[in-house]
Amino acid sequence: MLRAIYDWVDERLDITPIWRDVADHEVPEHVNPAHHFSAFIYCFGGLTFFVVVIQILSGMFLAMYYVPDIVNAHASVNYLQNEIAMGAIVRGMHHWGASVAIVMLFLHTLRVFFTGSYKHPREFNWVVGMLIFAVMLGLGFTGYLLPWDNKAYFATKVGVEIAASVPVLGPYIAIFLQGGDIVGAQTLARFFALHVFFLPAALLALLGAHFILIRRQGISGPL
Repeated sequence: MLRAIYDWVDERLDITPIWRDVADHEVPEHVNPAHHFSAFIYCFGGLTFFVVVIQILSGMFLAMYYVPDIVNAHASVNYLQNEIAMGAIVRGMHHWGASVAIVMLFLHTLRVFFTGSYKHPREFNWVVGMLIFAVMLGLGFTGYLLPWDNKAYFATKVGVEIAASVPVLGPYIAIFLQGGDIVGAQTLARFFALHVFFLPAALLALLGAHFILIRRQGISGPL
């Protein structure tokens, strides 16, 4: 049955060359755990991507129930948490997955740095990776406010105040984040839009560039 479906799709889209190009791509020996124990440090990038996929899928589920306004936001989270089947599990996956993604990305960045994988000819990919790190931190910051409870409110308030302390541009950054002079309805709306639309779009674009560069330049050599 699956073979028939594959043949039907392949006849119309010619996906076999693409699949063969991916499946038959050789992986260097030094990233094979069967030959080198240190190869496990090369898994952090793939694990980060796996967690990001979980974040996207769980976030899509959460967005079906979340109401992004200050009157209903907290109640919608409570409803999802306590009334929807498996809601608490999915929200827990998204909540803890955010922390796991940052940790895995940090470990991946350390691996790239200490193995010298950012050097010629991979300098541009290092820059792309740093932009991915910044976007991931932005996703964590904007998502923290969405439950709209006391912890989220005051943590965001502190974060905005830190941003406001940036020389010259600080006040403008604070106004952009808050949407006004205080953390309120406009702030929640902006953080929701950033968290669900703008930052994920930037992340997907950067990940696409990251994977294309890895494919073209190959995996870096051993330490």
